[in-house]
Amino acid sequence: MEKILVIGHKNPDTDSICSSLAMANLQTKLRGEEVISCRLGEINEETKYALNYFKVEAPKLIEKVDEGQEVILVDHNEFTQSVEGIEKTKILAVVDHHRINNFQTSEPLFYYAQPVGCTATVLFELYKSNNVEIEQQIAGLMLSAIISDTLLLKSPTTTDKDKKAVEELAKIANVDISKYGLEMLKAGTNLDKYTEEELINLDAKTMEKENIKYVIAQVNTVSIPDVLKRKEKIEHEINKVIEAKGLSLFVFVITDIVNSNSTAIVLGERTDAISKTYEIRDNLAEMPGVVSRKKQVLPLVEKNI
Repeated sequence: MEKILVIGHKNPDTDSICSSLAMANLQTKLRGEEVISCRLGEINEETKYALNYFKVEAPKLIEKVDEGQEVILVDHNEFTQSVEGIEKTKILAVVDHHRINNFQTSEPLFYYAQPVGCTATVLFELYKSNNVEIEQQIAGLMLSAIISDTLLLKSPTTTDKDKKAVEELAKIANVDISKYGLEMLKAGTNLDKYTEEELINLDAKTMEKENIKYVIAQVNTVSIPDVLKRKEKIEHEINKVIEAKGLSLFVFVITDIVNSNSTAIVLGERTDAISKTYEIRDNLAEMPGVVSRKKQVLPLVEKNI
């Protein structure tokens, strides 16, 4: 039988990668046999910084899975965000911090989700409840994931559980939270090396509501104007995706991690999902105080679409 695979979502971010590695580590210890961490795409610069810092190899890259393959999902549950062939796999477990949508299984499973800032925070509790020691490297990865998803605990998604986990994980990993966290986040803001096509797919999530398909993508930066210098080319690539995937809306959120504000490029026939709340000028919506796709942008689109 094939080994169990732990899979994060497409266009993986730091939480998706690090939680896959941490969950594979936990399950290997609990089961007494190797469980394999996998990824569904290239690793971004922020995640590379974390993996290099803690000297951990990236998860195995896969594109699809065979029928009957045993899998564990982390940091997602929606099939539109998962691996090709997910519908025909045997899903053993899900560990997540997102809404549940477009998800069903034919057999019972372990499902553990909490409304916290990061999947790694949920995994932190699983390590604790199973009395499994968190090693320094794994602690560093989980810490990196929480820093990433909560923007150094500044995002509105941050909870007391996230703060508690960060405090303990930082001690195990032996790092200064502020110093390491800022350097890691800054590593992820170097967007010059990416083409416009790569840029809009770095952290893009495809959603669906009542047969209306849309994408919310997000990048972090220290200078929104620098990213907007490429606006025309970015819009060209977004329109290509809208046509190819039959999307009703594409929201490309550019987030300033220093000032905790965002500007979004909004395109598609359903831009009203954004314009009902934020004025759109020249396809741009200014979003002061917005940093979280999950808690601020997604609920807005879901309400208005």
